[in-house]
Amino acid sequence: MKLWYAVLAVCFVVGLTGCIKNSKEKKPVTVGVYYFGGWAGKNAYADDPNEPWAKDAPSHLTRRLAKEFAGREPLWGWRDDTQETMERQIDLAADNGVDFFLFCWYWRDGKRAINKGAIESASLHTGMNSYMKAKNKEKIKYCLLVANHDGSISGDKNWEDAVTYWAKYFRDPQYITVDNKPLLVLFDVDSITDNQFAIMQETARKEGFKNGLSIAGCYEKAKKRAGCAYSTNYNGAIGYEKGSEAHPYQELIDDTEQQWTGTEEQPHIPLVNTGVDYRPWEGRPPEGTGGCLPSWYFPDNTPDLFKNFLTDAVRWMDNNPTKTTKERIVVIYAWNELGEGGYLVPTKGDPEASKLKKIKEL
Repeated sequence: MKLWYAVLAVCFVVGLTGCIKNSKEKKPVTVGVYYFGGWAGKNAYADDPNEPWAKDAPSHLTRRLAKEFAGREPLWGWRDDTQETMERQIDLAADNGVDFFLFCWYWRDGKRAINKGAIESASLHTGMNSYMKAKNKEKIKYCLLVANHDGSISGDKNWEDAVTYWAKYFRDPQYITVDNKPLLVLFDVDSITDNQFAIMQETARKEGFKNGLSIAGCYEKAKKRAGCAYSTNYNGAIGYEKGSEAHPYQELIDDTEQQWTGTEEQPHIPLVNTGVDYRPWEGRPPEGTGGCLPSWYFPDNTPDLFKNFLTDAVRWMDNNPTKTTKERIVVIYAWNELGEGGYLVPTKGDPEASKLKKIKEL
């Protein structure tokens, strides 16, 4: 009898240990991170002898980022355009709880017919192209964030051609789905007509996706568009173009969390923001990119506050299960928006990637 009780006790402990282990392994959310592809290509000042920092620099490195904000340089350097670097990033992301990359996809000349060769060779897509060839690609999924800033894709035919082109990604087993449909995130929905949303869905069905696409639109304006099945956000930057001022990170958190307002008809994918600081890109080239005006920045964006932000997103989904995706997706800005101050990658200033490790703690 004593032996029998001993066996039961051992079984109970083993079972309990297994339950604890399984509960730890099961993450409560699906985590996506935005991936910016500006760390490849040739810098506009690479051949300027007066700008030595730019000699081997990628397209989006600026003088201020290279010098004044050198602590943001990733441990592998400013460039991410080797296969080895992408495979290292895949391992790093997967090992720390990231489930998928949202690659920023650009069609710069979207008012003309689609030029597949130009798109596939664009340096802004180097990271995504490297991911597609990665030997460890199966460790992490992906989807597209269509960076159609200011209507850079226009015309019914161009939207039809774009979906036809993207179908090769949608067919990839690693492409992430929501409600069993390929997820497509759109940056600018204002420039897209209702008819063009319909064209996207019809084209997807013609390409073999009988249920169409799960389209998510960024920012509050997406919540007013019937073509968006979901709403989400990119960086939710409070204080944009309101002058270069330091503000508490908690202000950014509070403002972003107020935007977590999904409905059963249009669920919301909450954004968690690692930080925002455009200063390295503010100003005219080569000091900045010329594309950012002075804006608020949030220097106290500590890993612990970021973890609280993540926890808030999980709690919001717990409290609003019918107002978010069934897959419980949360998106993070960003994996490597180094020029804008939103990043998770290990850098010279944070070699331990302290925020990235907080994801694993969920």
